[in-house]
Amino acid sequence: MKRYILFSFVTLVTAGSLQAQVEKPAIDLGIFSDASNHWYAIPDKGTVIFPRPGHPRYTTTDVAPIADNILLYQKDNGGWPKNYDMQAILTPDQKDSLVMAKPILNTTFDNRTTYSQIAYLAKAYSYFKEDKYKDAALKGLAFIIQAQYSNGGWPQYFPLEAKGNYSRHITYNDDAFGGIILLLKDITEGDPVYSFVDAKLKKQLQQAYDKGLDCILKTQINDNGKPTAWCQQHDEITLQPAWARKFEPPSICNAESVQLVLFLMSIKKPSPEIIEAVQNAVAWFNESKITGIRVETFAAPEMVTPFRISRTDRRVVNDSAAAPIWTRYYELKTHRPVFCNRDSKVVYSLAEVDRERRDGYSWYTYEPQKALKQYTVWQPKFAPGKNVLQ
Repeated sequence: MKRYILFSFVTLVTAGSLQAQVEKPAIDLGIFSDASNHWYAIPDKGTVIFPRPGHPRYTTTDVAPIADNILLYQKDNGGWPKNYDMQAILTPDQKDSLVMAKPILNTTFDNRTTYSQIAYLAKAYSYFKEDKYKDAALKGLAFIIQAQYSNGGWPQYFPLEAKGNYSRHITYNDDAFGGIILLLKDITEGDPVYSFVDAKLKKQLQQAYDKGLDCILKTQINDNGKPTAWCQQHDEITLQPAWARKFEPPSICNAESVQLVLFLMSIKKPSPEIIEAVQNAVAWFNESKITGIRVETFAAPEMVTPFRISRTDRRVVNDSAAAPIWTRYYELKTHRPVFCNRDSKVVYSLAEVDRERRDGYSWYTYEPQKALKQYTVWQPKFAPGKNVLQ
């Protein structure tokens, strides 16, 4: 599970003073890096403002200006749009454009959006006690409650996009669901940073958390009678694995599943259902590992496509000393490693993937190793009588 350290304190000592002057606070901004990179390289279709060459940026200790940026990006419904740089130093015109765009509700959890802004604002409020940060965080939490399906899942976008759009599916991809459930876990477990959440709202968030946890358990894929892991996205009605983008088929998706398993292993008093879900997923990770290969990236002639410019390529090479690796997707029913092109044609080797996708997408992953490692700590405590790795 990708847990981000969202803040630290820097102690400043004034020359000649006998007392340390605390606080120039800093909040780590790593969780925003994916969205920032998109703003500079691949703007979203709904982008309102654009970066300038050499766009100036705040540092991690510029907490108040960054928090004020986050307020500007927040939409009228309490959520945030994706793919902006929270550290960007904005011009007056850019700020005016963001204010004017607040009624445009292209709000999402994609690319680690909304829950990360709420967490940042909560930290900023703990530093400065400025009500504007608390109020915006509370509005964001209300958005999370409103966006949740009755079955406990969250879509990629809310308000929901048109029927037939994959963004309506329950989304585990890019830490969307996982980031939300971790935020709710912090709040319901009493993280003091969220002490401004009153009893009424905390009860609502506890209910949302419980429903989300139930959704995770219900969507674990039982394939041909064999419990495995999860898909990137699940149908919001049937809960079955579903297509996302045209090259993202319904399948068992190991990379996305790891965060869910690590979350389940972090629960202090897991139910028998949670323990069984962890056991089954870890057994699947162990079974689905691939040995004796590694993926090699190498320079290639520049290729310009409508989607991106490719300057490298990738290939699978045999290597008896390589660490275990996993493919991102495993085919339902057969459990074969599977790949896919932008035409939605499924193939069974990386070499069959068109070059633009071959070197522009993470087809292989080492993420399950994190779950296998954590399992050695978790299993003796919560499942001492059954080690699925033995």
